[in-house]
Amino acid sequence: MYEFLKNLDRRWIFLLMLLAVSFPILGRWSFPEKISPMVHDVFAAIEELPEGSKVLISFDYDPGSQGELQPMASAFTRHCAEKKFKMYFLCLWPLGEPMIEKSTNLLKKEYPDLKYGEDFMSFGFKAGGEGVIKVIVTNMRELIPTDQFGTGLDNIPMTKGIQNIQQMDLIINVSAGDPGTKQWVQFASTPYDLLTVSGCTGVQAPLLYPYIPKQLRGLLGAIKGAAEYEQAIDEHYPKIAAMPEAQEAKQRMGAQLVAHILMVILIIVGNIVYFVGRKRGDAR
Repeated sequence: MYEFLKNLDRRWIFLLMLLAVSFPILGRWSFPEKISPMVHDVFAAIEELPEGSKVLISFDYDPGSQGELQPMASAFTRHCAEKKFKMYFLCLWPLGEPMIEKSTNLLKKEYPDLKYGEDFMSFGFKAGGEGVIKVIVTNMRELIPTDQFGTGLDNIPMTKGIQNIQQMDLIINVSAGDPGTKQWVQFASTPYDLLTVSGCTGVQAPLLYPYIPKQLRGLLGAIKGAAEYEQAIDEHYPKIAAMPEAQEAKQRMGAQLVAHILMVILIIVGNIVYFVGRKRGDAR
């Protein structure tokens, strides 16, 4: 066995890793997640709002970060739909509109009773980065006179009385960088005391921790945070827990878990082979 492991072709290790990732993905394996305090705060901030609350959802990311952020965007959308909130979608990234469309298509498919213009709507992409936030906190209609499709705000039932985002009960931001959560915190939640939660990429999360819990109620960090948030939703909404498509983040974490276990085993075996070889005089 020692000689076999000592001379094992590394391509077999690559094959093992391929199988360790492939089986969980193809089998949609998922495992229970332990909900961290920050993720619990995100869930609680949404769960505690009453039915009919107005929620601005800004998707500030593009397809390059979709693998990490789309599961949490979908989870936010489902949670708001279950709570029967009024959802106002917006994006500050040029390629963010397809991300909004994924959520609106999700609502049309899974919540056919919800109607565009009455229960959810989209402002689409607005250019200007942080400048957009600075304007819409005081006068939204100055910058956004219509929805994504060119319909005037006065002709949409859920926007008739909306003048600025200070009228929102919650801001949800899914962020991959700049503009993103940092700008929403600096120019909206902090100066106007607006309740805000966020989901972001793993590399961005440490930069946002100082804003928790005052300026930012809670934070979902990368796919791990999204998986924990899915777990929190599953525990309160059996309907969503029974939907395989609503477990996307947990399924991706399942593949990571199996791959990490394999890596630990390989490290242990490699060390055993090294020390056995050293004892025999084959290694120094």
